[in-house]
Amino acid sequence: MREVINEIETWLKDGKHIAMATNVKRDGSSLRPLGAKMAMTQSTNKNEIEIAGSVTGGCIEGVVYEEAQSVIKNQHPKLLHYGVPSEDAPWEVGLSCGGTLDVFVEALDSPAWQTVYPLLKTCLEKNQLAAVATIIAGPGLGNKFLLLPDGETAGDLGGKELIAQVYDWMQEKLNTQESNWKTFGTREKPVEVFVDVFAPVSRLVVVGAVHIAIPLVTLAKTLGFKTIVIDPRSAFATRERFPHVDELISEWPADALEKLQPDEGTYIAMLSHDEKLDNPALAVALASPARYVGVLGTRKKIPQRFAALRELGVTDGQLDKLRAPIGLHLGAILPDEIALSILSEMVTARHGLPKTQETHMTAPVPAVS
Repeated sequence: MREVINEIETWLKDGKHIAMATNVKRDGSSLRPLGAKMAMTQSTNKNEIEIAGSVTGGCIEGVVYEEAQSVIKNQHPKLLHYGVPSEDAPWEVGLSCGGTLDVFVEALDSPAWQTVYPLLKTCLEKNQLAAVATIIAGPGLGNKFLLLPDGETAGDLGGKELIAQVYDWMQEKLNTQESNWKTFGTREKPVEVFVDVFAPVSRLVVVGAVHIAIPLVTLAKTLGFKTIVIDPRSAFATRERFPHVDELISEWPADALEKLQPDEGTYIAMLSHDEKLDNPALAVALASPARYVGVLGTRKKIPQRFAALRELGVTDGQLDKLRAPIGLHLGAILPDEIALSILSEMVTARHGLPKTQETHMTAPVPAVS
């Protein structure tokens, strides 16, 4: 949705009718993930086709566009199914990459979309996490229900019974930040629900412009992170040392983090190895909804670190979020290897996997520092 929201807003201002196609089910490989979107306007002139985004990268976009025109006209959403064309009918539209894909097409000016779009738009503008459940098959086709991490909701799936069933599952999907579909039973008959998770843009915030931070920023950029390095020592936080970083901040880390307002898409790595810099910033980070917080250090100093953080008001529940020592155990020694271990652990956090090492000095995994 983030990749097409600007075009959608432009079209809405121009008073155009819009259809949205979303990948909702797949079996096998696919060039685009679940939740990938293709937005398009109502066709009034074949020479003025307006499309934003993609559901496959080219295999079925043409036929999806044609289906969308009828959806805009009659306001009835459709679940389209595509597979590999058979040898007996090679002219059929299908997927060249194998497998199957279901695409849900709906009109953006439908009553269901209108109940959730204003709040969803606000979440996208503020880079906030949100999930939208849509009935893609069964009674109530096209109904929508939006859920935020704080429990705020919008829309309706068609009754409290179904919402009660879907609610906990949506919370799970918010935790993993991954879209998916599931079948639920109702008094009428089963319905299929797709939960579209709109994850915030991932930000990596590194505290400490140390040598390890240089390859960490470079690797993180490769994976699409927006990168920020904080260090009050201006001699370390320079463009010469960090040519690829998006933002350099020469402020006290705790103050800088407060201004950055870490969200569910923020990953924080404390690398300064200076408790005066790290601990106050850790107190801010652990009190935030940041998806990942890790600190560089030796395992034997973890109890000392925890005690210092408790004195700063950090609760035991917040300490449970801390990855200490930072990084997966890869046997890393060189700075590039340590950076890889840190980023690997961030990837596990991105996909909602549990911590893989204990934050206690008795744990067998050695520190990466």
